Amino acid sequence: MMLKAWLLALPSRYKRFLQVTTDIVLVWLALWLAYVVRLGFEHPVQPFGAHGWLFLLAPVIAIPAFYYFGLYRTVMRYAGKEVLVAILKAVTLSALVFALAIYWFQADNLLVPRSLVLSYWWLSIFILGGLRLLLREYFLGEWLETVGHLPFTKHTNSLPRVAIYGAGSAGNQLATALRMGKSMRPVAFIDDDDTIATRTIAGLKVYKPQHIQEMIAATGATEVLLAMPSATRARRREVLAFLEPFSLHVRTIPGFMDLASGRVKVQDLQEVDIADLLGRDAVEPHMALFERCIKQQVVMVTGAGGSIGSELCRQILASGATVLILFEHSEFNLYNIQTELDERICKEGLSVQLIPILGSIRNLKRLREVMEAWKVNTLYHAAAYKHVPMVEHNTAEGILNNVIGTLNTAQAAIAAQVEHFVLISTDKAVRPTNIMGSTKRLAEMVLQALSKEASSGLFRDERNQQSFPNNTRFTMVRFGNVLGSSGSVIPLFRGQIKRGGPVTVTHPKMTRYFMTIPEASQLVIQAGAMGQGGDVFVLDMGDPVKIVELAEKMINLTGLTVRSESNPSGEIAIEFSGLRPGEKLYEELLIGDNVSPTEHSMIMRADEAFLPWDELVVVLQELMNAAASGDCVLIRQLLRQTVDGYAPQGELVDLVYHQKKLSVPVVDVL
Repeated sequence: MMLKAWLLALPSRYKRFLQVTTDIVLVWLALWLAYVVRLGFEHPVQPFGAHGWLFLLAPVIAIPAFYYFGLYRTVMRYAGKEVLVAILKAVTLSALVFALAIYWFQADNLLVPRSLVLSYWWLSIFILGGLRLLLREYFLGEWLETVGHLPFTKHTNSLPRVAIYGAGSAGNQLATALRMGKSMRPVAFIDDDDTIATRTIAGLKVYKPQHIQEMIAATGATEVLLAMPSATRARRREVLAFLEPFSLHVRTIPGFMDLASGRVKVQDLQEVDIADLLGRDAVEPHMALFERCIKQQVVMVTGAGGSIGSELCRQILASGATVLILFEHSEFNLYNIQTELDERICKEGLSVQLIPILGSIRNLKRLREVMEAWKVNTLYHAAAYKHVPMVEHNTAEGILNNVIGTLNTAQAAIAAQVEHFVLISTDKAVRPTNIMGSTKRLAEMVLQALSKEASSGLFRDERNQQSFPNNTRFTMVRFGNVLGSSGSVIPLFRGQIKRGGPVTVTHPKMTRYFMTIPEASQLVIQAGAMGQGGDVFVLDMGDPVKIVELAEKMINLTGLTVRSESNPSGEIAIEFSGLRPGEKLYEELLIGDNVSPTEHSMIMRADEAFLPWDELVVVLQELMNAAASGDCVLIRQLLRQTVDGYAPQGELVDLVYHQKKLSVPVVDVL
């Protein structure tokens, strides 16, 4: 260890001098052995006699060739197969020049065997390349394993032992990166390619998937790293399902697009993407739809620092917008998304102008000033309170932000002559059992009513006693949960597993629809481009996912086991905490059955009833008055009367009231 530290601490010029000196000695050794191979010990070579000129000539030719092919620019401990290729080229060139020199300069009384040069060539490759590989292994601290490949018993090295699933180029790069990083020790490959099964690649044995238990016993692996960056999500889901029964922590390298973009490297490991567990492959966007409302347009996003809003901004940034306005009430969130997008604009040389605006959607005057000043063409309205229990306990704020805030944004858009307005809605707006869902459905109804008013050509703002030409095309896009959003169950589960549990699930039968944030944002943009006015679009969310099964998979893929009655020795328990205020077991995407396909296979158009504007505006005024006075009971009553299917959980008194049609006040029991 002292020798290794001393060598690593040497200045570069001393290291290069040692390399050159060693190579001269190795060239002499190769030439001497070439004589021995050809003539044996009966005819000894004379390095300091008759053959001395050959021993002077060989390094004079070889060392410049080695320098030319970069052997002295390579850091020894990071040497890879490219160094072997360079050695092959350098030795081949030097051997050819050496052969010509022998032909020109050899004395008549000292004939050199013709096969000498061939032996010198292969011996030089073997000695020079072999020594460099051995030194690399020595500097990487893997000397014993390289020399012995002894079966695993109790290794003195305490590094975690990992198997790599995928023996392709990504797997080999990962193995090399891990050896250099010294944070993990790769011990095996797993690959279902029959042509390489049971073989050895980069010093590691390749096991077939059905032999994983054998691999664990032979190598002591405790973790599996997925090196499958170009695999589809469906394929990754198959692999994860296969690995789940084993007590192995599963992690993965980033996807192919992340690697290709240079944002991450192969060695940047991450926990298994939950999207891989769902197995949904994203559909490539229709570029004509994707750019219709963005290219060469001024685009504004409200709630630009939120989960969906920030991803919309990322998608819009690369789609040819001339100006992107980030409208956000949280200074911290606005700073984060602005910094990220500014860095990307500089890195990719984009021409879009980024405008960060601090403001609230509850400020109609501020909204209108921004839209008119920048002549906004397209607006994506993602600002909303979305956390169900939080809004349930803050009813008035939910109304003012989700309903009145949407109304403000829509009226400002009409006044500023915004062409396209897209509302980000939710599946919780369908037959809602909570305030959040009912406010989002009411926000949809506001836009539906305003869109209907557009047919008259004018919109009358009753609050400000003004009329405007109504040329704004309103569109609503409804979808379920997105993976990794603020308040998502996924980071909650990860944190609970990391702390040792328990993992809390509200109900054993609870299911939810899931979609990745990038996929949802792409579909939102495409759906908004198809709107004709008043459309409610519903995204194809695939099959609903059982939350308890998702929790079990996450536990198993961290190498732990679920503690239950059938497995009392498991590490992580799952506890059921009961439904939170306003939650329901199953989410829906449609209120009725009136749905029709669109030109995009993942987007459907729903036809749903709504109130005309002259009736809805009365309800909105009553809701504003109730919210201003904090009358939550009245707010719930108005929502029941207005939002189709709204049935708050636990309101037993209210159910009796409706069934018996008693003329007594409704008591709010939530």
